[in-house]
Amino acid sequence: MIASDLETAVNRLRALIEAAGRIVPFTGAGISTECGIPDFRSPGGLWTKNQPIPFDAYLASRKMRNEAWRRRFVMDEHFAKAKPGRGHRALASLYRAGKVPAVVTQNIDNLHQDSGVAPQDVVELHGNTTYATCLDCAKRYELAEIRQTFEASAEQAPDCSCGGIIKTATVSFGQAMPVEAMRRAQDLATDCDLFLAIGSSLVVWPAASLPLLAKRNGAALVIVNREPTEFDEVADLVVRNDIGDALGPFISH
Repeated sequence: MIASDLETAVNRLRALIEAAGRIVPFTGAGISTECGIPDFRSPGGLWTKNQPIPFDAYLASRKMRNEAWRRRFVMDEHFAKAKPGRGHRALASLYRAGKVPAVVTQNIDNLHQDSGVAPQDVVELHGNTTYATCLDCAKRYELAEIRQTFEASAEQAPDCSCGGIIKTATVSFGQAMPVEAMRRAQDLATDCDLFLAIGSSLVVWPAASLPLLAKRNGAALVIVNREPTEFDEVADLVVRNDIGDALGPFISH
């Protein structure tokens, strides 16, 4: 069912939420655009301006690592200023109410944690851009420390004290998905009554398999996204309205 208007969408979504005992939200870049963080694929998105740097290129080339860090610090004005939007706050409300055991996200912006979802209950499929780690020894680095070193060295990517390569704690193209996070996401999708796919184009696999996994295991499927997705025809409800408008009524104060 594609909701014909916002009121219909909110009323139908409310009925599904009230009927569900265990809700799993799965969020993509669309939930964070109202927070000032650009998405990736849409016109004007990040990848229309800069092609992503693959993981193997990052490892092989200091020049690519320098460019990756330059881009990250250019984006700091977006990430550092961003606050949770209405979508994040609505999901945090459902989490506090005991309806949501965990949030599965493709996002790297830490906004679900900032909205009040405990860090251990945010399943990050693509990592987190708010800190960095050494790819060899796994030492954690805060970005302020990295930026200071980067700018003091004429924009040269820093190395770890162990000699390893430091990278934001995100999953790049060609980098292995986090096995434990993916396994947990699959378990959550298998064992829920309602699966909410929010702000995701549902084209990046294996993450895009999660809505189908939930549906095959008896969950109702809701897709909230501005653009059509390949899974709209199997969804119980498709909402094409603004995410903040659609989820805002579910924020508890």
